[in-house]
Amino acid sequence: MCYEFKLTKVKKIGLILLSTVCALNLGAQKPIYQDTAQPIEKRVEDALARMTLEEKIRLIHANEIYSFWGVPRLGIPENHPTDGPLGLRPEMKWNAPVHEGISGDSCTSYPALVCLAATWNPEMGRLYGKSYSEEALYRNKNIILGPGVNICRTPLNGRSFEYMGEDPYLTSQMAVSYIQGVQGNHVAACVKHFAVNNQETNRADINTIVDERTLHEIYLPAFKAAVQEGNVWMVMGAYNKYNGQHCCHNQYLLNDILRKEWNYDGVLASDFGGTHDTKEAIFNGLDLEFGTAIDSIESYDNYFLAFPYLELIKKWEVGVKELDEKVRRVLRMMYRTNMSADKPWGSLASPEHADDARKIAEEGIVLLQNKDNILPLDISRLKRVVVVGENAVTKMSCGGGSSEVKAKYEVLPLDGIRNRLGNKVEIIYKPGYSSAVEPEENEKLRMEAVEAAKLADMVIFVGGLNKQPDQDGESWDRKSYELPYNQNELIEELAAVNSQLVAVMISGNAYAMPWVKKVPGIVQAWYAGTESGNVIASVLVGDVNPSGKLPITFPVSLKDNGAHVLNAYPGEGKKVEYKEGIYVGYRWIEKQKIKPLFAFGHGLSYTTFKYGNATVNKKNMHDVEGLVVTVPVTNVGTREGAEIVQLYVCDDKSSLPRPVKELKRFSKVRLAAGETCNVSFSIDKDALSFYDPELHRWVAEPGKFQFLIGSASDDIRTKVSFELE
Repeated sequence: MCYEFKLTKVKKIGLILLSTVCALNLGAQKPIYQDTAQPIEKRVEDALARMTLEEKIRLIHANEIYSFWGVPRLGIPENHPTDGPLGLRPEMKWNAPVHEGISGDSCTSYPALVCLAATWNPEMGRLYGKSYSEEALYRNKNIILGPGVNICRTPLNGRSFEYMGEDPYLTSQMAVSYIQGVQGNHVAACVKHFAVNNQETNRADINTIVDERTLHEIYLPAFKAAVQEGNVWMVMGAYNKYNGQHCCHNQYLLNDILRKEWNYDGVLASDFGGTHDTKEAIFNGLDLEFGTAIDSIESYDNYFLAFPYLELIKKWEVGVKELDEKVRRVLRMMYRTNMSADKPWGSLASPEHADDARKIAEEGIVLLQNKDNILPLDISRLKRVVVVGENAVTKMSCGGGSSEVKAKYEVLPLDGIRNRLGNKVEIIYKPGYSSAVEPEENEKLRMEAVEAAKLADMVIFVGGLNKQPDQDGESWDRKSYELPYNQNELIEELAAVNSQLVAVMISGNAYAMPWVKKVPGIVQAWYAGTESGNVIASVLVGDVNPSGKLPITFPVSLKDNGAHVLNAYPGEGKKVEYKEGIYVGYRWIEKQKIKPLFAFGHGLSYTTFKYGNATVNKKNMHDVEGLVVTVPVTNVGTREGAEIVQLYVCDDKSSLPRPVKELKRFSKVRLAAGETCNVSFSIDKDALSFYDPELHRWVAEPGKFQFLIGSASDDIRTKVSFELE
């Protein structure tokens, strides 16, 4: 006998009615779909066979803003994703992205993913994913909607802080490590936004025109690595169109590339409101439909993959073959996550997680400039320090759109500096500018800061961007490459009255620095998370030897960016054509022989590294199997430090134009003072290849190649040649 109870939505009071009493006699053999000893594929098929048509339809669309139907009759739970690649988003109301207002959803704020990328350390990526997924487990979230891996094509992209830079290889390696960390805890990572989603302007319906070679060389590699190396369990489609068809049900992207070429067996989810057509969604690969704000529970039944799909089946206009495939993929993801017997317990906002966030931020902060060794600060010689800038007292974890985090705590830069410098140093704070007052008031604030700076032993300016509209954030791009709130003028005046000036810049992307030659110390601090203030202070005083490197180029102006030079951003009307092709970031800079403000891969240390001569184990060969490039690196300074050794490939002669150099390998090595390490890189065919649009495949042509090894894209220390016969 079976007693079945109809599921009622009661999450408004924080309760989840999960399943029903099933018709199983005591002591009866467990059904295959519930038997954790059975292979996943066998359990999937058994569960699928037991589901009604209506239950299958419900499994593939949302029933709340952040929840998907389960199958209560069979004891199959709901899916609960969490927005936010940088930490758990607060609990939302059932029908809109509005905070529920509960007290138990505070969590750890992790550094922005651009800061993670700046570590150039996959071990930090795995730590990030592991730590964050433990928080997701505690809050019963089986899906993390991250990482974001869209390439930073323009410095104005509002969501660049959520992504991992401009280079497809660096992004690929860091994304794979993040995914491995998350999914090792039986939480699904969801790599996004697939694909060519590189601006927020007109993001919902902009038609992105990208040639085949550029698509495969620049914008797809990180997604491919996530699928084939990271074995990611979910991919989220993008809002925009690609070559005329929406990405969330794009035949070429989803069926031809993702499913057939890459053999992806996971779930393809739409972005919120990113679905536009039921039949395209049915046949072009979409599995799981996120929606947008609605006014009643019944409205969820009107999604494209809800009742409209069911009606098409009942009218015999479509079959159930595609539906069964979608359900298989959703069930497969669930057996890997919230229905896995190996799923561990989680923990929320623990001291250990705060320590993880701090370690990542410490490795990601980049020392851009250090003239006359102004850093690290010598506290014994300081009596009065003036800290200037609104960002010194502004929380950065909140805001920014879907990446917002409700941090249990966030150490502000001013507090971190005060904590570290102690009572022996007088700390004076002057805002210098405000994002919330009229220009006349800002003039007064600037004058007060400049006057205080005249009497200081050291001035620390903490500025940059924030997550206000038209700066870093979802749904908008930046309006200008310049700093807001007249910060440039303020920095110029501070430098004029005190040469002992350090600028600590908080942002998710590059910005203009007309004052760069007047400020001896510049630290790029990104959005550093829960421990941001302590991290900044530890770098300033030298407790931490900075080792981060830029994952993006800092151009002098937008005239040094291909998309802007060619008038290929933000597009004309509802169409944007990527006219710069494969020449994105440093590839454009070097093609045009432009000197950047700070180059891709740049980052200084408080010690010095010397590179020896690179060697290759074979000078020429018919195949690259077993090819190894080695370079000795020595710490010739007086303290321990970490260096990121970067290997770029240069193709001396090619049938198609190629960049001057392309990053293909990197390694972060930590060395004691005086220590030498032989850094070796294994080279495969992929490292030498380019995508041939005529052949529709990757090609490694015979000829001479150079392996260029150095500390940044513009700082090559040694090179060695190799010939592919």
